[in-house]
Amino acid sequence: MTSSHKILSLPDLLRKLNTWRIRGDKVVFTNGCFDLVHMGHVQYLEAARSLGDRLVLGLNSDSSVRELKGDSRPIVDEWARAGVLAGLTAIDAICIFSEETPAKLIEAVGPDILVKGGDYQISEIVGADYVLANGGEVQRIDFLPGHSTSRIVEKIKKE
Repeated sequence: MTSSHKILSLPDLLRKLNTWRIRGDKVVFTNGCFDLVHMGHVQYLEAARSLGDRLVLGLNSDSSVRELKGDSRPIVDEWARAGVLAGLTAIDAICIFSEETPAKLIEAVGPDILVKGGDYQISEIVGADYVLANGGEVQRIDFLPGHSTSRIVEKIKKE
């Protein structure tokens, strides 16, 4: 069996969430572009997963990555990124979203814990107000220093 069973449409994700919640699982949600997955990403996702029983990843679509990062990104298309990320044991489900922000996806998921990188203040985290208002938590996780997709891209350009 491949890990592609983790890549879900929103209706399929909602069905899976219902099953997990019936079991009493604590659901953690994070989101991002995850273009050129590297060790910093892996450690971040493992730390996020350690906060609960299930980790749901909202993955920016190619069009939303272009809006955020410019026309030269993403380097890896959304299905290839999702496929690589689905191979990580820390991730239980991936849902690709095309909106500018994951706000609608966060509201649909209704996570117990919303996680974002340590470079964000809680007041800057999309969906934080919703999660907190519904009894959830918002956590920040520090990034592994020296690891970023932008840094990898710059290194490749220099070579």
